Amino acid sequence: MTDLYRAAERLMGMQDADWRRHANPLSVWTRFTCLPMMVLAIYARQWIGWWAMPLFLLAAVWTWANPRAFPPPADFGSWASRGTLGERIFLARSHYRIAAHHMRAANILTALSALGLLPLIYGLISLNPWATGLGLVATILPKVWFVDRMVWIHSDITKTIPGDPLPDPTLPHERTQT
Repeated sequence: MTDLYRAAERLMGMQDADWRRHANPLSVWTRFTCLPMMVLAIYARQWIGWWAMPLFLLAAVWTWANPRAFPPPADFGSWASRGTLGERIFLARSHYRIAAHHMRAANILTALSALGLLPLIYGLISLNPWATGLGLVATILPKVWFVDRMVWIHSDITKTIPGDPLPDPTLPHERTQT
């Protein structure tokens, strides 16, 4: 079975320099605008018809460009930066000893976020604002919690404390599972 996390990373085409730029807290926080922008563009079809398509394309371009739009931070110690670094560790989990409870939580949070797509899709098809709003919240909140879990993974693997300055985001030497 395809690893959905790795497939999403490949789809975004993220390189090391892109990950460093995405660790900028502005990139992380503005990343949460991507799905609402797409949803608004799709919902807008009821008001502006096919003119919603350029809005959707703009939202899709922003989704791709966002991790590349900001410079790398001078300090990688913020919650947002460590979430990005933790995600890199998580994506390379075959090289790190990540605790089972982190893996379980990440998978549950991803499943919850995916379940949020059900009312979101229904709301967008039926133009139901309540279902759309519920689906949007139900999709985004588990993702925020997922980022928090990535901060925890980064802290466990690097033996650093979130919030402390971190001028060098270099990940620890790759460790293989035993």
